[in-house]
Amino acid sequence: MSNVIVFDLYGVIARTQTPEGVRRIEDVAGVGGPRFWDAYWSCRPPYDAGRESALYWADVAGVLGAEFSDVPALIEADLDSWTAVDDTMVDLVHELADKGRTLGLLSNIISDLVPRFEARHDAWLSRFDALTYSCRIGVAKPDPRAYQICAERLGVELSDVLFFDDNELNVRAARETGMRAELFTSPDQIRAIL
Repeated sequence: MSNVIVFDLYGVIARTQTPEGVRRIEDVAGVGGPRFWDAYWSCRPPYDAGRESALYWADVAGVLGAEFSDVPALIEADLDSWTAVDDTMVDLVHELADKGRTLGLLSNIISDLVPRFEARHDAWLSRFDALTYSCRIGVAKPDPRAYQICAERLGVELSDVLFFDDNELNVRAARETGMRAELFTSPDQIRAIL
């Protein structure tokens, strides 16, 4: 049984973008569809590692050969699309913290989103012993350094950590660093493993 549990944020505790959030971004951008989202995601790794929002959207526009008329509104729509959480997982975080588990968060997240997300969700984020955000450490998963920094911040060895992520690539990378890692499917899965 592991007393040190590290969670990914998006797709595990926080929800990914809803169809409504996606449509709002497309409406503000004035472009949508697979080509837009390919550009959105292909430019994301440097953004997750700390690149400024306006520069990220300039990168996306460059890939598309487009120009966005209202970048501040686009940034706002994007940030707003990443703030919802799964209440069942939030309850599990509280439950695990109440049982004395050491909890860590390791998230690929952009700089502008952190203060907004923390302001909205401080009550349960405060239950974590360490919050490791890609934008603040300068590297994003699956870079091995992200896992190493997370373990260091928790004051534990990589082998002490049980890590949950919804991305198979990130799970494999965690295992390669020495963490025990599982592909997240549900809160019930976590309870069963623990």
